[in-house]
Amino acid sequence: MRIRPERVAQLMRRELAEILRDLRDPRLAEVVGVTDVEVTNDLSLAKVFVTVHESSVSTEKVLGALARATGFVRHALAPRLGLREMPEIRFLLDDSIDRGARVDELLRKLERGEPIPDQDDEAGS
Repeated sequence: MRIRPERVAQLMRRELAEILRDLRDPRLAEVVGVTDVEVTNDLSLAKVFVTVHESSVSTEKVLGALARATGFVRHALAPRLGLREMPEIRFLLDDSIDRGARVDELLRKLERGEPIPDQDDEAGS
């Protein structure tokens, strides 16, 4: 049955967004958004997908700061969830917004009749 992990994931997403907003680390407070949380069936692992809202901030630095803050985040999250055991948290970059923007750009080019470069061509430029 998949209902409980999904409920835990929804609750974690909401609570994590609030916890990250309240962090004192300037690299995280205003820059990071939680887009999704996936929890394993046994509730041992939670994959937290985040986006970085500002392009001036390095995603590697943000993910590094999140990795260092994982212990604090788990400690702050545990009483809010009321679980017997707190899942391990892994922060991962969610690039679906960037991919969606790319698809949107390609569709607009197709609509205007513009040529669409191959991915190999774009990687070289």
